[in-house]
Amino acid sequence: MLQITLTLAIFILAVIPMGKYMYHIAAKKKTFADPFFDRVDNGIYKICRIDRKGMNWRTYALSLLMANAVMVFVGYLVLRLQHGLFLNPNGIDGMEPTLSFNTIISFMTNTNLQHYSGESGLSYLSQMLVIIFMMFTSAASGYAACMAFCRGLAGKSKDLGNFYEDMVRITTRILIPWSLIFGLVLIWQGCPETFGSNITVETIHGKLQDFAMGPIAALEIIKHLGTNGGGFLGANSSTPFENPTVITDIVELISMMILPGACVLTFGKMCQERRKEEGKTKEPLFGKQGRTIFAAMSVIFLIGLTLCFVSEKAGNPVLETAGISQDMGSMEGKEVRFGIDQSALFTTVTTSFTTGTVNNMHDTLTPLGGLVPLLHMMLNCVFGGKGVGLMNMLMYAVLAVFICGLMVGRTPEYLGKKIEGKEMKLVALVLIVHPLLILGFSALAVSTQAGLEGISNPGFHGLSQVLYEFSSASANNGSGFEGLSDNSYFWNITTGLAMFFGRYIAIIAQLAIAGSLFAKKKTKVSVGTMRTDNTIFTILLIFIVYIFAALTFFPALALGPMAEHLTLWFS
Repeated sequence: MLQITLTLAIFILAVIPMGKYMYHIAAKKKTFADPFFDRVDNGIYKICRIDRKGMNWRTYALSLLMANAVMVFVGYLVLRLQHGLFLNPNGIDGMEPTLSFNTIISFMTNTNLQHYSGESGLSYLSQMLVIIFMMFTSAASGYAACMAFCRGLAGKSKDLGNFYEDMVRITTRILIPWSLIFGLVLIWQGCPETFGSNITVETIHGKLQDFAMGPIAALEIIKHLGTNGGGFLGANSSTPFENPTVITDIVELISMMILPGACVLTFGKMCQERRKEEGKTKEPLFGKQGRTIFAAMSVIFLIGLTLCFVSEKAGNPVLETAGISQDMGSMEGKEVRFGIDQSALFTTVTTSFTTGTVNNMHDTLTPLGGLVPLLHMMLNCVFGGKGVGLMNMLMYAVLAVFICGLMVGRTPEYLGKKIEGKEMKLVALVLIVHPLLILGFSALAVSTQAGLEGISNPGFHGLSQVLYEFSSASANNGSGFEGLSDNSYFWNITTGLAMFFGRYIAIIAQLAIAGSLFAKKKTKVSVGTMRTDNTIFTILLIFIVYIFAALTFFPALALGPMAEHLTLWFS
């Protein structure tokens, strides 16, 4: 508990200054690093001939899609042709077409779902030019869309901003500098960073064993900082090369959490109104709107963390019956150097902040322990990925305001803007497409021979594997229960489509909502205006999220992890 408390305390202390710094970047206000980064950014604008003119939501969305499409095309070619390119000391062949499709969509959508093992499936060139590069650009794309969305809701700027300028500023001023700093910490603790080929050693038993080498630390830090996920090695952050010590484990946890949390505080700063106290203009530490959203996310996160931790500590009753001690809890699939505490925290963080990296095997979690990451990916709003989780939670906030408005017979308002039919149709689209992709593709998988061939576990756990795979893909998370034989035409194509539609349909609809609200005039606050910056709204928002999850996902969860739990404990 001390380890968990310490990690969360570091997060709270770090997220406040980071949120303020990100607000200054999004609002183009002065920062201490401007003298250096202004020169870097201006050089990039000049070389790339970037017109920094403000954009409406349509132009912004089109720019995002076109930039992503170009990177997908180039990355796909590199993966297919990597066998003939340089920086391939281990002689790895080019990727198969459907696997290349799945991989390039996965990393461009900030999902990083891997149907391959990194050390045997990619050359060093592909690891850097495709994987690491897209970890930067996909994270920057999500943040840029979020800032445009926040500008639209706040309505304090002349337009939604410029996509290319936002991309450049978040990359040069946040992602690259912090990757260098945290990356050096990982190298200090033992993460390899080399272009040397794999090393073959003789074990104490006289056998030969290969150790994968490469630019591991560079990929490791941006996969966490950009809430990407994936891994240089197949076993991900459970391996000593990717995650050697408890120090690196905490660094990776904080890296995952800090930018999504800071995005919420940035939103609060953008929406807050200056107020005068004692004749001076004073701003709260972060805006009340941001505080409300942050509190709702935190409560849902802590409920999930508690359930996962308690469930893993309770262990497996089947082993208890067999006389096997469970004093340490369920240690199956977990690293001894992390234990239950860090494993439960890592599991909850990686699926709440939609990163997808793992430091233990999720397939071996207890049923209720596995329910937590599965549910949080289904919700896709518990902090979520970089910027995207905030936008999804704001959809629930708009829904909560709309429902309360209907109950009292008043036109709903959010941040001083009236919520009307057009906005609610778009909100409904965003909230419905996610469960549609998860449940629709899961139904297809369990009803076709191609889908059934990939399921390795019978019964309830097999269904949980399927639900987890498509929840991870649709939520752009990337972690896996594993156990699935997922490198096949069926799984590569279906999860690729789930990742693509789960990312871009939501972002386009959310930018359209921002554009619609941005064009509306602010209404004056009156006695009947519903406040969205107090404790009551926080509680209401939490209930709306859980009720929506129950209505859409409860039947599927009841047939998966819940049924498995009841079978273990009461059969």
